[in-house]
Amino acid sequence: MSATVAQLRVFTAVIANGGFGVAAEELGMSQSAVSHALAALERVLGAPLVLRHGSARPTALGAAILPHAQAALASVTAIDEVVSSHLGQYAGTVRVAAPPTVCCGLLPQLMRTWRAELPGVEVQVFEGDDDELSPWLETGVVDAAILVDPVPPPAHVVVGRDAFHAVVRADHPLAGQAHITMAELVEDPLLVSKGGCEPQTRTLCSMAGVPYTPAQHVRELGTLIGMIAAGIGVSAVPDLGRGLLPPGLVMIPLKPSLERALVLTGPLTRPPSPLVDALLRVAPEVPVPLPLP
Repeated sequence: MSATVAQLRVFTAVIANGGFGVAAEELGMSQSAVSHALAALERVLGAPLVLRHGSARPTALGAAILPHAQAALASVTAIDEVVSSHLGQYAGTVRVAAPPTVCCGLLPQLMRTWRAELPGVEVQVFEGDDDELSPWLETGVVDAAILVDPVPPPAHVVVGRDAFHAVVRADHPLAGQAHITMAELVEDPLLVSKGGCEPQTRTLCSMAGVPYTPAQHVRELGTLIGMIAAGIGVSAVPDLGRGLLPPGLVMIPLKPSLERALVLTGPLTRPPSPLVDALLRVAPEVPVPLPLP
């Protein structure tokens, strides 16, 4: 006897939601049915998969099995989508991950396009840091992702490009300038978000010939913005993050500038599902800029 799809679905839902009650609501099952399904899976595999004290967490075996269970469920969903598309129907849910600035400044426009072109497809958004997105994509946590400056896979669409800007308080001495150099910016403490934009900030410093010496490393972009607002330092943030800025902070173009490409893609290690193919097909593609003469 081997694990069933239903059991794997219960196991991943319990871990994702940190408990049996929320997982039961998500799956449309009773909490008792969820508990029984997970217990049956553990009997089949011969060892506990979930620690049940406090928030539900995977055991060592559960953590090892989890990415395989997620990938298996993604493949099962893809089979259903293949059948639907073969019958000329595009219906179902696609989970799309993107960094916070993309979720704020670009994804709403894409979702409007997808809703108009593919009314039977529901897009569920997962917000994550740059370094989280590729693992989510490959393990089946999400079906598609908007990645920043990736090596383009076979099936992809460049859905956006934006440049990095200095972010300072409105009362900063440089706030009225038309542009700011990195040499000018780093005269103040440089704040960097490790969850995204750090590689580009390093590149900007290198381009300007100034040392990369951040005063603070934070993970969340919201924390970084709050620290700038408090006068703790300055930062470089992509233009799509403009909508995240509170009153009192301003964006000023950096010179020289640095642009990033935003690429919508499915998983690299297996074919994209038909619904992801459909998203790629109708997404407005941003042309590659021509090289300067």
